[in-house]
Order: sequence, then structure tokens, then C-alpha cells
Amino acid sequence: MAIKINLQKTETELFCSSKWWGDPDLPADMEYPTVEVTDEDGTYDYPLTFVCQIDCEDIAPLDPEGKLPHQGMFYIFAGVDEYLEGFDSPFHNGEGEWGRKMAVVKYTKAINFETFRSAILVDDEDNSLTEAPLKMTFEACADDAPCTRMLGIGPDEGLENFLQIVSGTAGLQFPDNGVLSLQYAGKDFAAGKWKLVKARLKAQKG
Repeated sequence: MAIKINLQKTETELFCSSKWWGDPDLPADMEYPTVEVTDEDGTYDYPLTFVCQIDCEDIAPLDPEGKLPHQGMFYIFAGVDEYLEGFDSPFHNGEGEWGRKMAVVKYTKAINFETFRSAILVDDEDNSLTEAPLKMTFEACADDAPCTRMLGIGPDEGLENFLQIVSGTAGLQFPDNGVLSLQYAGKDFAAGKWKLVKARLKAQKG
């Protein structure tokens, strides 16, 4: 059984809740992931796009086999700027396996409303650089469901699927109706070695 992700607009405050886009609510000792970029402006650290954070208690009822933690919070970041209308990117992540630093999964075992803080990205004029947050809800779906989901079947045999993002999700438009998958080697998935994620963008031609 896989876990389908549903998204909806909301006026509710989503601090330390499951949400897509917006700003991540991080523990004080967790750094926002960046990628080193060198271009005509020199060398600098460019922040990855915050995709979502997932309160593991929300998905626990849909994970009876205990493949994922049932407490704490997941954070997913990826270099997807170029696939969002109105956003530019200093690098290109195309079809196939992405560079190791182009997708990052972070995890914390406990959520603390008192010590967590929102990592807010702004431009030189203090305008927010993030999309409005969307509320995430979850439901069971088939392992091969063609939707944005956790678990189930991924594109690469022998790897465990962690998250599948289909084109059209929350404004993301991948070429050739592509699907972005975050996967793990089985032993790394079982051991919770979340930093060893492998990202692959696969076209869905035809």
C-alpha cells in the first residue's frame, strides 16, 4: 500500500504541520540545504527549493508495516526552481538521475513547537521567495498509482520509493509529463539513512 498526497489551499497556520511549499519549520540545529554555484557573479551558496514537510504522525495510520517513522518530521528539498513558473535557476536538473546534492531529505525524531523556527527566504527587498503553503492530507492508494505519493513502486528496480511527484503537482511542470522520484537502496531505507536519497526525473512519453 502506498500513501497518496492531497493538497489544498488553506488560511490555517501550518507551523510545524504537514505542508507543501511555504517555509520549513526547522529545529535550531538543522541547516537549510544549499548548493554551491559558480557563474559570472562568482561562487555562492544557492538554496534548494523547500518542497514539503511531513508530520510522521499524519502518515502513521497508512503505514501499517512501519516502513517509515511514525513520529517526528520529514523535510524534502530539491532543485526544482526551473519547473515552477516565474522562478529562475542557476543550474539545470534534467531527465535521469540528478546530482547527489540536488535533492535532500532531512528528518528529526521529535517536533518541538517552542524551539522550532521557520527558515524564511527573502529577496533583497525582504519579499518572500516561496510559494504560498498548501495543506497536505493523506490517503491509501495502490502501489503503482499515477499520483503524487509516498512508498509504492518507483522507476528503478531494486530501490525503495520514498516520494513520487507527478507533473502538475502544485504548479510543478516537468518536461514530457515527467515524474520526479526520490528513492533509496533497500538497506539505507531500512536503516533510515535519509541523506542517501537518489533523485530521478523520468519522462512519461506516449
